[in-house]
Amino acid sequence: MSGTGETEPDMALADGPEATEPDMALADRPEATGPDMALGPGPRTRVRRQPQRGRYDRDTIHGILDEGMVCHLGFCVDSRPVVVPTAYARDGDHIYLHGALANDALRSAITSGPVCITVTLVDAVILARSAFHHSFNYRSVVAFGTATEISDPSDKHRALLRLVDHAVPGRNSDARPPSDAELRATRVVRFDIDEASAKVRTGGPMEEPEDLGLDVWAGQIPLHLVAGTPVADEPTGVPAAIPDYVAAYRRPPRHDGREPACAPGTG
Repeated sequence: MSGTGETEPDMALADGPEATEPDMALADRPEATGPDMALGPGPRTRVRRQPQRGRYDRDTIHGILDEGMVCHLGFCVDSRPVVVPTAYARDGDHIYLHGALANDALRSAITSGPVCITVTLVDAVILARSAFHHSFNYRSVVAFGTATEISDPSDKHRALLRLVDHAVPGRNSDARPPSDAELRATRVVRFDIDEASAKVRTGGPMEEPEDLGLDVWAGQIPLHLVAGTPVADEPTGVPAAIPDYVAAYRRPPRHDGREPACAPGTG
């Protein structure tokens, strides 16, 4: 996803942060001090292509993580890259993951050294007058850090409840909490964010001036994640009233309260 005026197409989904130049360590930057410090840019997360789309503040990064439901966990096994999708939940600058004790991905993430987590939200399909400048409006996060297994039962219990609450806020007030046996059968991993960046594209298509006279429709197709009508599991359980948090279910709104913009694209 790049902007007009460059010799590359706008629909390039893999243009995340690049680490082709040395950079200051996170702790060496003036903005990385105090309780509201930014989470980047760092040597692995500085957005070098389309830098105007880069965001490093906690509000933006946390907001994207809180709205997403599935992350992609990247790590290396025997010098081979592996990326797997998995559920997650954020708690401060930590991300919780969970799975069975035999889960190879989590076990490998713990022992592989540095780990990467990404989350992407797609807000619109962007149709330009030229195929070259088609794109997406999106918000994404790339975070680097280390993964540590949580062994303390009370910490595992709290993390698992956080995972449920991330998926369905309010559900923990009704659902039976994990039993001791379930805790023992579950591997819980805490990913500590060392550095992170967000990348955000908003607005409409970027166009070449000579294309504006073409008789071709251009604009945005907004995309939204919408919950359908709840389907009860009554045939195998006790009939129960639909809780308010189910009937009114929706993902957290954008942290800035904005709807996708209809202005020209951000580059």
